[in-house]
Amino acid sequence: MIQNPIPWPNGAKCACAITFDMDADSLIHVSKPVDGYNRLYPITMGKYGPTVAIPRILETYRRLGIKQTFFIPGWCMEQYPSAVEIILKKGHEIGHHGYIHEDPTEHSPIEQKYWFERATDVHKKMTGRKPRGYRGPVYNVTQDLIDLLIEHEIQYDSSLMADDIPYLMKTTCGEIYEVPVHWGTDDWPPFAHYSEIGYMMPVRSPSQGLSSFFEEFEAHYEANGLWMPIWHPFLTGRLARWNAVEKWLENIFETRDVWFAPLEDIVSYIKDMVEKGSYSPRIEKLPYYTRPPHLR
Repeated sequence: MIQNPIPWPNGAKCACAITFDMDADSLIHVSKPVDGYNRLYPITMGKYGPTVAIPRILETYRRLGIKQTFFIPGWCMEQYPSAVEIILKKGHEIGHHGYIHEDPTEHSPIEQKYWFERATDVHKKMTGRKPRGYRGPVYNVTQDLIDLLIEHEIQYDSSLMADDIPYLMKTTCGEIYEVPVHWGTDDWPPFAHYSEIGYMMPVRSPSQGLSSFFEEFEAHYEANGLWMPIWHPFLTGRLARWNAVEKWLENIFETRDVWFAPLEDIVSYIKDMVEKGSYSPRIEKLPYYTRPPHLR
């Protein structure tokens, strides 16, 4: 049960946003900065995303008539401009995902600002606008970064885990919507096997690995929630897995009343309802802490 369900447009029972993080081969360059450039297997594993999986995913979306959201590091956008071009051409949203998938918690506030703004410049150059949304690499976000998002008028973050549905975060700098994530709807646990970054999960079959996502959908559908998987093209975009997703999506379109939309449209819809006084989101006040809680 969701205590404060959002009334979705046209009476839809559930909103759905399939979000893909197109990290490509940035991960090996971050994890192995000295010799990552010469580790061909992880490079090719990452390159599979923009070169093979993205066209496959977009063709499914075209056939079903839906628009969705992709989060892409700025470096990956520069490295794979063809993927960026086709995503934009098909009308999908591209969100901010750092510059080279750097972990904000490993950088000072000044460094966080540098990498954020460097990636923002890439977005403006390649998409013609500032991004509307942000997702922290590895979901890592600091209070300084949240304030930076507000300063740059980013409309929403999608990195944190305080609810099942979007909520509003208020800080001393302003406010920003959060579209919450969770590891239970991320495809790294069932599908990622990546020794170079210390992630060695047992790879599950498509049916086993995807079943948890489909169960999450059922719960959100019943509760009028927002189903938002966090997938990666080089994982869920592989042939057998995407075939299973495609068949499941076809069935959902035939049997359920859902609203598929990019996150920027979902957040804009919620903001419009709030401004009209027809919905009140739950509010989280930040910062949560200003120093280690055990230091008094």
